[in-house]
Amino acid sequence: MKTNVKKSSKRKTIVVKLGTSVLTSGTAKLDRAHMVEIVRQCALLHQQGYHIVVVTSGAIAAGKEHLNMPDIEPTVANKQMLAAVGQGQLVREWENLFKIYGLHVGQMLLTRADLDDHVRFINARDTLTTLLHHRIIPLINENDAVATREIKVGDNDNLSALVSLLADAELLLLLTDQVGLFTSDPRSNPDAKLITEIDTITDEIHALAGGSVGGLGTGGMATKIESASVANRGGIEVIIASGHKKNVILEAVQNKPVGTRFISEYSRLEARKNWIFAGSRVDGTIVVDQGAEKALVKSGASLLSKGIIGTKKSFLRGYVVLVCNQAGDELARGVVRYKSIDIDKIKGLHSDQIEATLGYEHGTVVIHRDDLVLL
Repeated sequence: MKTNVKKSSKRKTIVVKLGTSVLTSGTAKLDRAHMVEIVRQCALLHQQGYHIVVVTSGAIAAGKEHLNMPDIEPTVANKQMLAAVGQGQLVREWENLFKIYGLHVGQMLLTRADLDDHVRFINARDTLTTLLHHRIIPLINENDAVATREIKVGDNDNLSALVSLLADAELLLLLTDQVGLFTSDPRSNPDAKLITEIDTITDEIHALAGGSVGGLGTGGMATKIESASVANRGGIEVIIASGHKKNVILEAVQNKPVGTRFISEYSRLEARKNWIFAGSRVDGTIVVDQGAEKALVKSGASLLSKGIIGTKKSFLRGYVVLVCNQAGDELARGVVRYKSIDIDKIKGLHSDQIEATLGYEHGTVVIHRDDLVLL
């Protein structure tokens, strides 16, 4: 644990997670005045060239407010009903506020199933990437209206970590009703000190986590530590800070000392390649010719369709596959952008022939060099 904040390179993609306590300011209704302030900061960063992703809680609170049901029994069915009503209200509020700055928003509702399944994960990533490419602000929430215990991520803290991986973000900012992580609970111990920087999330750090102050949210400090751990393993820096601190989003991006900063040991590319090499299952094989082998091994190039001879075993887009030469030597493994049946159609073809052959294309490479680990 340290008190100094490290300097890091300029960030490009920022995920901002907003807890219910931040959006309601601890009341039973959305605090629209504060939401305007959040939008102002996001819009300013957007104008500076950053990509902004907003993971927003608050659907149930918005549903309670819209239906005037503050004391409804908190059953699963009632919560799902409130989320179904409130999600539309919540997105409408965000849409109107971002429109003040001439910005468009796009809604994405996710469940655990969307993130656990290879194909659905890739499809979600493509949607998110396309929204960002067109400078649209993604508004992401768990699909609470249909999610059951088996398919729920569980809370938007952990969802925001997974979204950060989807977005290939540099920074995840968890805004909450607390200033950050303290050496003990500041609500009961006036001598508690803020921990400004954490290099490694240990059992001691987990033990420091407490509960949530507000009654409308689902996550407390413990889930934020879990989220930071997941994001850090993906090479993403995380900050837990108060959502009501003036200019908190701007200051976090400027590396000013706000809240508790969790430093990742790995670069994002290192973390991704570690996962490809050691943390993923191999689902098939691509066989390449000598030209492709030389380009991969000697030049660190991406794998193009032109150099592919064929495939072994059936696999889908987004799966991890082995890349072998004609002698059967394992050259690399990587995340493939086309399913095996389509690779067999485009093998030996130039990249500009992919769309004409398949009727669509997922890019000009079969495996990008950033998704490829040489063996």
